[in-house]
Amino acid sequence: MSEWKAKRFWKKTTVEAVEGGFEIRLDGRPVRTPAKAPLIVPTRALAEMIAAEWEAQEGDIDPNTMPATRSANAAIDKVAIQHAEVANLLADYGDSDLLCYRAAHPRELVERQAEQWDPILDWAEEAFGVRLYPRTGIMHVPQEAAALQVLRAKSHGFNAFELAAFHDLVSLSGSLILGLAVTHGKLSADEAWMLSRLDELYQIEQWGEDEEASESAEIKRQSFVHAELFYRLVN
Repeated sequence: MSEWKAKRFWKKTTVEAVEGGFEIRLDGRPVRTPAKAPLIVPTRALAEMIAAEWEAQEGDIDPNTMPATRSANAAIDKVAIQHAEVANLLADYGDSDLLCYRAAHPRELVERQAEQWDPILDWAEEAFGVRLYPRTGIMHVPQEAAALQVLRAKSHGFNAFELAAFHDLVSLSGSLILGLAVTHGKLSADEAWMLSRLDELYQIEQWGEDEEASESAEIKRQSFVHAELFYRLVN
């Protein structure tokens, strides 16, 4: 039995200003989220991006080609309802931040990590007044509680749409600091992604590239870049 798929049924996709933001309409009918909430977003720019995704659908509707719609749905149906839980989940990355877990050897990798990651930790100290300290090896060593509390407040300061984007920036990179660096304009998504991949790229230099792993990494990179774009459009 073939799986049923939703098909395009509308002729015209529009964006309308409504109370609380902007709404996407299909032949005048409002689009709703999977949980049946109104799909209302905070900026016209974001609404137009979502509308463009709907307008581009031909025949079967393919959610995989609609990243902005998916992110907006997540913000409304999940993040807005569980804002504190999501913010805490992301803030917890600060205690095991990728940038703080350093190799003991080889020397070339140790030097590369220090050269590329230390400036971002320095930036975080300048921007937020907190310092996260590197550790050697994979064993967990807690960061200072006061520093983590400051970073936790930053995570809680995002609205639901911002936090949906921030979730992907942090979870895909493994770094709260890299996520904050992107949202605060210190790094582009591409720059932050390359920093998050430093260890993997070093291993590729030594042993060569695995095609399947590279394809998986590229999918994640695209999601990471989208998260930055979604965050910018929210604002």
